[in-house]
Amino acid sequence: MSATRHEPQTVLLTGAAQGLGAAIARDLAEAGARLLLIDRDAEGLDAVARDCGSGARFAVADLSDAESTLRALREFGNAVGETDTLIHNAAILNPVAFERETLEGFRRTLDVGLQAAFLLTQAVWPGMARRGGGMLVYVSSRSGIMGFGDEAAYCAAKHGLEGFSKSMAEAGAPHGIASVTITPGMPMHTPMSERNYAPEMKGRWVEPARLAPAFRHLSAERPQALSGQRLDAWALSQELAGAA
Repeated sequence: MSATRHEPQTVLLTGAAQGLGAAIARDLAEAGARLLLIDRDAEGLDAVARDCGSGARFAVADLSDAESTLRALREFGNAVGETDTLIHNAAILNPVAFERETLEGFRRTLDVGLQAAFLLTQAVWPGMARRGGGMLVYVSSRSGIMGFGDEAAYCAAKHGLEGFSKSMAEAGAPHGIASVTITPGMPMHTPMSERNYAPEMKGRWVEPARLAPAFRHLSAERPQALSGQRLDAWALSQELAGAA
């Protein structure tokens, strides 16, 4: 668990209006991080940003649309170039039988997962490389490890994110830029899981705030030794609690 703590920090976080993203934002704000928050839910995003205080800025964007994503990044101005940690948490999960999947739905899910990951990473990369380090955190799931019959688009997006992160770990190594994927490790109680979880999973879900310490640790410590790996947010958070 040893690493060098970096303070202060600027964190660019997607999917920040609810669920895990909102929990991460509030936890990082408590730690004193400067936050750049993105989500398509303007009302929810505004509420989370107000919870996070004066160190939080936000931009509303549809991350499935490249121009909307780029416009949000432009709204943040020079702050994007000061980003120390990118946490790409936004995703779309709409389980549907493969024969009923549409090209539009498939592309939208892929674009939120992968196109946005590319554009966001490309935006923060020059500043990280110039300063000699940074942390890229891509939120994955069991669907990035396994295959599920009604999740063709979501599995493709998460599997792609796993490969993208490994590539970024290799490309970032000479610049001190670490890249990881991270799965929740436990069922989470979020709006997405309320729609999609089976009753047995709902019976053991945890609040996303219990997973937030893992993201705080990665943002503050930026552990280079973990670059290229897939992490477990629940296990890491529990380990951190035990070490406290």
